[in-house]
Amino acid sequence: MQTMNDTKNSPGGRPWSSLSAWGRVLAVSALSGALVVSSACGEGGGGRQFLSIGTGGTGGAYYPIGGVLASRLSARDASRQYTAEVTGGSVENANRLRSGQIDLAFVLPLTLIEAYEGTGDYATPGPNLRAVAPTYPNVTHVVVRGALPAQSVADLRGTRISVGAPGSGTEQLARQLLEVYGMTYDDVQVRYLSFTESASALGDGSIDAAIISVGYPAAAVLEATTTGSARLLGMEEENLQALIAAYPYYAPFTIPGGVYRGTDQPVRSAGLVNWIAARDDLPDDVVNALLDILADDREALERVHPIAAQINLDMLSTAPIPLHDATVRWMESRGIATGGAGAPAGGN
Repeated sequence: MQTMNDTKNSPGGRPWSSLSAWGRVLAVSALSGALVVSSACGEGGGGRQFLSIGTGGTGGAYYPIGGVLASRLSARDASRQYTAEVTGGSVENANRLRSGQIDLAFVLPLTLIEAYEGTGDYATPGPNLRAVAPTYPNVTHVVVRGALPAQSVADLRGTRISVGAPGSGTEQLARQLLEVYGMTYDDVQVRYLSFTESASALGDGSIDAAIISVGYPAAAVLEATTTGSARLLGMEEENLQALIAAYPYYAPFTIPGGVYRGTDQPVRSAGLVNWIAARDDLPDDVVNALLDILADDREALERVHPIAAQINLDMLSTAPIPLHDATVRWMESRGIATGGAGAPAGGN
């Protein structure tokens, strides 16, 4: 469990100026709750425990959904206070989970697999990582400024491309996407920008394209396509199938026409189901409460972000790493099939 960090920034360690209005509301709420916890713990040491949820930047869906989950969990659990933290995304979240700095986190499956097995960006395995619950799918958005003549990802060679914030799953995905088009970072001018920064940079012309892995409709993409003339590029079927063959955790997804201004036709792309992960020592009652909220309190989540309607708990049977033991028992109680990739690794 964590103790409250003393910081002059937001509870997530980010400058207040970087947060959206909604982000500031959540951050102030989180800070107020944390101060209550700190005060309670100082009076006899019997106060609520503080647990944190690693989310992402304020331009995506991780943060607002993480914020409402933290609020609902805190309301259900008299012994704990939960706070959503602004982070750099999947890679940072997995690192902080492994080191015990946070308790729950949103993580892309490609990041979870690498962090668990000790491959890719991870030099050593993280055998205590567990999948807790699936959320909504992240779909690859390739957004280009309107004046750029590119009609395919293949046409982005030599251009200025935002590949996501450092420590994000988007940045991992960007490398894989470029790979199936015969490119590496040496073939483009890489910029490491958050979703919100990418939208602004597309608007002022300081980048040519942005690769954004996010659920739709995404605030940053809405901003880029509504206030500017940005548009989306789809993936050709040959490249899409090559990506899935090389990295089987991807699946075909289609962004419906009309979701974003200027994109009237469906956009074919690749996607991944986001997961909430934890360590194997996360208390069972926390896991149960989280799953109950995702199953039975969906309306509260959808009021915060419509993408919550895309959460599908049947995806529990497709977990990229072993499931938390409490998740397996919860599935059995709800009649959801267990087994496959989500089979427990054997004890906590």
